[in-house]
Amino acid sequence: MTNDVSPRVLNLAWLPGDGIGREVTEAALAAMRAVAEPAGVALAVAEYPIGGAAFDATGDPFPAVTRDGVLAADAVLLGAVGGPAWDTLPPERRPERGLLRLRAALGGFANLRPVAVPDALVERSPLRPEIVRGTDMLIVRELLGGVYFGEPSFVTGDAPEREGVSTMRYQEVEIRRVAEVAFQWAERRRGRVTSIDKANVLAVSRLWRDVVSEVQRTRYPHVDLEHRYVDSAAMDLVLRPTDFDVVLTGNLFGDILSDLAATLPGSLGVLPSASVGGGGPGLFEPIHGSAPSIAGKGIANPMGTILSGALLFDDVGLPELAAALRRGVGAALGQGIVPADLGGTATTDAVARAVIDHATA
Repeated sequence: MTNDVSPRVLNLAWLPGDGIGREVTEAALAAMRAVAEPAGVALAVAEYPIGGAAFDATGDPFPAVTRDGVLAADAVLLGAVGGPAWDTLPPERRPERGLLRLRAALGGFANLRPVAVPDALVERSPLRPEIVRGTDMLIVRELLGGVYFGEPSFVTGDAPEREGVSTMRYQEVEIRRVAEVAFQWAERRRGRVTSIDKANVLAVSRLWRDVVSEVQRTRYPHVDLEHRYVDSAAMDLVLRPTDFDVVLTGNLFGDILSDLAATLPGSLGVLPSASVGGGGPGLFEPIHGSAPSIAGKGIANPMGTILSGALLFDDVGLPELAAALRRGVGAALGQGIVPADLGGTATTDAVARAVIDHATA
């Protein structure tokens, strides 16, 4: 008897980018295929240029072919952009501008930053083992509003009496939609949201707190919600990181807190991220940069990119595949298969093979 069930096809836009981007995304795609194919999921991968590589090929860090490709995809996997080879370009041609245009095209308003410290990394953390052991949080950062985008924003006057103005501004709809993302993820996790603001000082934070409370009360009463001021929350991120499940915050505070939390595992190489919520495909990428000094040496850590693939599977409704990738990474770390950034000697390929072996066992 033949099986006439057609496989699910997942259309991925693959943007390797610059530096180590191609190495780590190739490893991630291999791991993703390894868990997807036995489950009847086919990955249809189309490659597009981004960043410095795109500028070299087309004169544009985000060419039209890439824009069209990502908008037609189910999800986007990005490596990294940038490097000293393009530092002298005018601002509008630099690789980083291509990344900003990519994010704008996709419209993702929620940045997801999981931060976990598995047992195998406890001793590698800069904090004491008893503090970081068991850390497993998800930071949900609003990405398109706040002080980075608020108007007016200007510097005026002449020295020594110049004045700078930046405006922190949020609309209720912006707060509501990112709060929805945080509560939905809390439902999948341990059912707790910590919303971080500065409501004792900032009017915009008082609105933030009011709206988040309303969303919880009317739509997610089964999810626990606490409000914290950003200064005390920053302290507890390093003193009591296991207290946090889902952390919800605005653009400025999220930018700072997510980088602070990224120090907990001891390396950026194991941390994934995603930008979602724009109504189209999500953007999935590791948080490390292009690391041009190690590009081509085969020693880049692909774990953050593989875990970004796990986030991608979560986002498209394939949680069992996401769990397999996370299991594979955890088991590889537990066996001591670690690359140079974690103090080991494993190559990029060796790490990917170990993850695949454990993820498919």
